[in-house]
Amino acid sequence: MNNPRPYPLYLWGKPFSGSLSLWERVRVRALALGLAALCITGATTQAQTDTRRSGFEFMSPSTQAMQRDDTLNPGMLWVKQGEALWRRASEKNTTSCADCHGEATISMRGVATRHPAFDEGQQRPVNLSQRINLCRQQHQGAEPWRAESQDLLSLESYVAYQSRGLPLAAGSDARLAPFVERGRQHYHQRMGQLDLSCAQCHDQRWGRRLGSSLIPQSHPTAYPVYRLEWQGLGSLQRRLRNCMSGVRAQPYALDSLELVELELYLATQAQGMLIESPGVRP
Repeated sequence: MNNPRPYPLYLWGKPFSGSLSLWERVRVRALALGLAALCITGATTQAQTDTRRSGFEFMSPSTQAMQRDDTLNPGMLWVKQGEALWRRASEKNTTSCADCHGEATISMRGVATRHPAFDEGQQRPVNLSQRINLCRQQHQGAEPWRAESQDLLSLESYVAYQSRGLPLAAGSDARLAPFVERGRQHYHQRMGQLDLSCAQCHDQRWGRRLGSSLIPQSHPTAYPVYRLEWQGLGSLQRRLRNCMSGVRAQPYALDSLELVELELYLATQAQGMLIESPGVRP
């Protein structure tokens, strides 16, 4: 039984309904192969232009396995504590995060991808931990948690966990442009007694070794992160301050605008890369 074609077939610009000669079959096959090669070349070229790599790719297989498996990932202990805090009322208010926002698996999905984000009240960017503290102050009548405290890191990691596997998208708000630019300047500014910038290590020398450690690129895809060196969870700001101390520079203060601008610039450079939080690093 003959099946009618859903649309007319054209060959070399003319309607075709008969059989192909050997020469025409050769030409059709060559054309198909050429188009396939063009598509493959285009896809390969596109993949080759993006040389960005997550810090995960610079880790040993054992550390990678630890991050992949939630039953082995130590950061999940903070996530679980954050889940309990999400449902618990604050010290001075009977309202919990869940009372306002409902299930975090729904309401918080994608939130971490957009931070640091512009805050109307502050007229500046705020990172995720600062957003949590603003919520505590403005909607729960509670005192802000101390930077790098167990509770703040736990709730931040729980919120960030809801965006795991989603692409970073911070920096699209036009109001953030001057802060992104200042973050770029911080990133390229030489500092400390070693007179080094972030870019000199993480852009120009990634993949090489500093002492016994591989130098990764600077994409903040896994924060808050559990570091084996710290034996605990820490924020991106803690990592940035470690780097500044490493080049013998005076670190910016925790929660300073300079650190948030640097976080924002790094997030814009990692746009489209997937969130891994909670990550595990050496």
